[in-house]
Amino acid sequence: MADTKVVHNREQLRYEVYSDDRLAGFTQYYRTGDRVVFTHTEIDKAFGGQGLGKVLAAEALDDVVANGKVIVPMCEFIAGYVKKTDKYDGHVQAP
Repeated sequence: MADTKVVHNREQLRYEVYSDDRLAGFTQYYRTGDRVVFTHTEIDKAFGGQGLGKVLAAEALDDVVANGKVIVPMCEFIAGYVKKTDKYDGHVQAP
């Protein structure tokens, strides 16, 4: 089982997911007011099928909500993730 962690890289405006200390993917965003607009999510093909996209999405979105911000899912992956759960109801604004 790989050691997985998500890191908020504020300098590059993205959340990154690592598997055994190797960068496996990221979700990019920008901020406007109290909104965090997710624009792109990418998981390296070498790490595909391991559920890392879901781990990344959950931790990134949880962080946004914990900081009192609003999620704007322009990225297709993040939008799909948000639709599959009611966990973020009241914290999402349509793009």
